[in-house]
This record gives sequence, structure tokens and C-alpha cells, in this order.
Amino acid sequence: MKGSTRPRGSTGSARDHYSYDIYADPAMARSFEDRRFGGPIGQLIAGEQARVLANMIGRIHDRSVLDVGTGAGRAALMLARGGARVTAVDASEQMLEEARKRAADQLAKVNFLRGDAHHLEFKDGSFDVVVCLRVLMHTPDWRQSLSELCRVADQLVIFDYPSATSAALAQSVVRRMFSAVGGRTEAYRVFRDATMRRALADSQFRIRSVHRQFVLPIQLHKMIGSRRFTTGSELVLDRVGLLRLLGSPVTVCAERIRSSEPLRSAEPLRS
Repeated sequence: MKGSTRPRGSTGSARDHYSYDIYADPAMARSFEDRRFGGPIGQLIAGEQARVLANMIGRIHDRSVLDVGTGAGRAALMLARGGARVTAVDASEQMLEEARKRAADQLAKVNFLRGDAHHLEFKDGSFDVVVCLRVLMHTPDWRQSLSELCRVADQLVIFDYPSATSAALAQSVVRRMFSAVGGRTEAYRVFRDATMRRALADSQFRIRSVHRQFVLPIQLHKMIGSRRFTTGSELVLDRVGLLRLLGSPVTVCAERIRSSEPLRSAEPLRS
């Protein structure tokens, strides 16, 4: 994640959560984009992320967008180039410095602020759209963070998470075991689809659309380093129905349920 944020009043183990300081490392901040989006598979992921965001948001021009956990600002800058009025927050000043440099290089206008995903300093419904990528998997209190995303969003919330039915589950367990014995790693969590549906319903949001990215682990694709293998193998797995069952990460676009609308059960997740 790109700078999780410390809940106010947190005590004990919450203060020691890895997400508070791992992205405060200047070297980590400088290398984040290359580690995540470098190489042929990283470029494929970046392109797919941009396409999915654009499709989920629809009209971008002149919409107000908040990017929570912006990191080096990739999503925020893409949306700003599309004409959105973008505010982007992150807990790590080091990551924000990288984002501001990239914005200056691209002549993109984004209001970058240091912020707390657990307590966003904005009024209810301040933004048309709230985007939050690779954050809930790391943040200490994901329910509080998701509630805050929904609170400040007037129309849409877009976020992602690693699925508990995917290969990410095994990596998550290994990382958590390593962290438990003192290892320094991103000991992220995975989520069940039903858990996310219920949490959204609690904030008066329902799922509008879903995108699932890979069946095979991203690290495997990066190790092989072949766009042809990745696109070909994932297409075959999708055609036999495995993407719908095992695909991860899962990107969700949820819409606010207006008070005048009947409150119905959230629709099932679709690939």
C-alpha cells in the first residue's frame, strides 16, 4: 500500500503496524513505481488499471475525485489528465513528494495533501467519486477506512482488494507468519466478497460493477515477464470460468443508495 494512516487515539499494537512507516522510507518511495509498474507485466497492470478506472467512472471531465492512498500519484494523475478536479491524500510525505514531482513533470494539476484514511478531513459527500487502490488490504482498520470513503463520496466509491478465494490467500498467510516472528514485510489481509458487500451496505452503498484481474499470482507473471504468456494464459483461464471464481485483485465500483430508493440486497459480484 501507499501509506496507510494511523487511526487517531490508536494504542498498543496499532502504533506498530507496518503501514505506518514502511512507505516513509525515501528509498521505498523513490522505487515504488518501478517495483509495482516496471517491466512488461507492470506496464500491463498499469494500463489495465487505467482502463478499469475510466470504465467504472464513466465521464471524468470536471468531476470531483478524491484519491485516498495515492502513493506516487499514478491514478490521480491519470484522472487529472482526463479533466477531473482531483484531490489526493496519503499518509507518507515521502510518497507525496514523489507524486508532486511527477505532477510537475506532467504539468498535471492535483491537490496533494497528507491525510488519514481512517479520518478523512472532508465534509460528507464532498466528492463525486472516491478512489482507493491497494489500501484496505493494508490499513489497520479497514472497516473504518471503507466507512470514511463512503462518507465523503456523493456518488461512487472505487476500491480493490485481494480475494480470499485466490492465490493471494497463501501469500498473505506466509507474510503474516513471517511478520509474527519479527520479520519486516507487508503482511496484508485478504477479503471475502460477501464481507465487502455487507460493509458497503452498512454505509448505504451497493455494488455496481466488478473487475477481476488475474487467476495466476501476479508474482508468477512478473517472474516469467512475458505479456504474451500473461494475456494468453489468463484468457484461457477466464474462458473456463476460473477468473470469476479465483480472480484477484478484485476492483469494485459501488454507488450510493439514495434515501428515496428502496434498500435492496447488494447485487452479486460480477467479473
